Amino acid sequence: MKAEGPRGTLERGLRLGRLGLTLTGSYLGYQFQRLWLDEAEQSRRREGLQRNASRRVREELGLLKGPMMKIGQLVSMQSHALPEAAMAELASLQMQAPGMHATLARAQFKSSLGRYPEELFRTFEPEPFAAASLGQVHRAVSKRGERLAVKIQYPAIREAVQNDFKLLRSATLPGRLTGHAPASIFDEVQRGFLEETDYLHEGANIDFFREALREYGYLDLPRVHRDLTTERVLTMSFVEGLHIADWLRTRPGQGLRDLVGARLFEQFNVQIARVQALHADPHPGNYLLREDGRIGLVDFGCVKRLTPDVEELNWRLVSRSWLEGPAQMERVIGLLWGPHVSRPKARRMMTDLGGYIDLVFPRGPDAGVVDFGKPTILNSLSQAMRRAVSDKLTNPEFAFVSRAELGLYCLLHQLRARVKTTEVWEGVQQRDGGRKM
Repeated sequence: MKAEGPRGTLERGLRLGRLGLTLTGSYLGYQFQRLWLDEAEQSRRREGLQRNASRRVREELGLLKGPMMKIGQLVSMQSHALPEAAMAELASLQMQAPGMHATLARAQFKSSLGRYPEELFRTFEPEPFAAASLGQVHRAVSKRGERLAVKIQYPAIREAVQNDFKLLRSATLPGRLTGHAPASIFDEVQRGFLEETDYLHEGANIDFFREALREYGYLDLPRVHRDLTTERVLTMSFVEGLHIADWLRTRPGQGLRDLVGARLFEQFNVQIARVQALHADPHPGNYLLREDGRIGLVDFGCVKRLTPDVEELNWRLVSRSWLEGPAQMERVIGLLWGPHVSRPKARRMMTDLGGYIDLVFPRGPDAGVVDFGKPTILNSLSQAMRRAVSDKLTNPEFAFVSRAELGLYCLLHQLRARVKTTEVWEGVQQRDGGRKM
């Protein structure tokens, strides 16, 4: 299916409004019908409603692309909370959204590089092998015979991002007025999404991470071809591997799943503690897994540069420094929310965070293997996030960090990985004389 989605604020808003009315009508119809249905028929109708609603949401978000589709991608990772029918539909948003028609993709390429793809490559596949929220990716072979991935941006996607945030700001006006959805959060997320529309910026991110992570031999990152890259076209070496769903279908053993899980956990903490920049778009389509346990990392449009305060906060949370006295508690609260936050609310939030940290980073006699196959950690993190919103304890600095952390644990949950998290984290901290527990 080829589709060019609506671009204007009004048109996109109307489509979302119609989607909401359709879903509401279907739900009310089901509630009315169930009065005359037995339990078995209610269950069958409920499953049908979930399946049809999920399909409609997937189709509309795939057509809209931009931030709305990214929301669908984020929701699709919540395998611990979504019905199976919803997961099956929304999972396709991770890599297989409706793409551009081949003619439009060629036009986009030529308008950016001045020549058609077949003039610059030995071969170029007109059908994309991946289509996501901001662009689609094609296989190609260079004149010298190298396998390439060529990402072509959708038309007017920057305008679509800006229009979607107008819609989101309007829809969340009550939350902004009460302080539960501060404008600074939307400003930070919009900044990050707009950065993703500049492929020269993404190319620079790839170069940065290739250098920063070069000593981790189990990671494979693409190499940018600068002569074939512009703001709207990104040409890279092709990274091999399977997406997590396909990889799991090969029936990897528990040992291999644990190895990959430990490596995913390590590279995330390395980025915070040593690189001080985070690959912050962690949906499953951006990880390519191999049978030897190596991991390909792709899509570096969304990168969050971290301040030293974030690394210090990470260390203080995992080491539970706030339990050492009032001064340490004040330091952690200050790093998290600043000097003017309500102290009673902050201390209640620290209780939630403490329970979450105990689950992810057990210590003492319990400092063994953490089983991410259980939903306990994801449920605890979700509870902490809800508390942060309800108590107005959000911080725009951590919007993408929290998103990346949630994505990581969703990946580990899908892998059913068992990881010695505290041991991995301590190894990262101690490397090159870093902080120690």
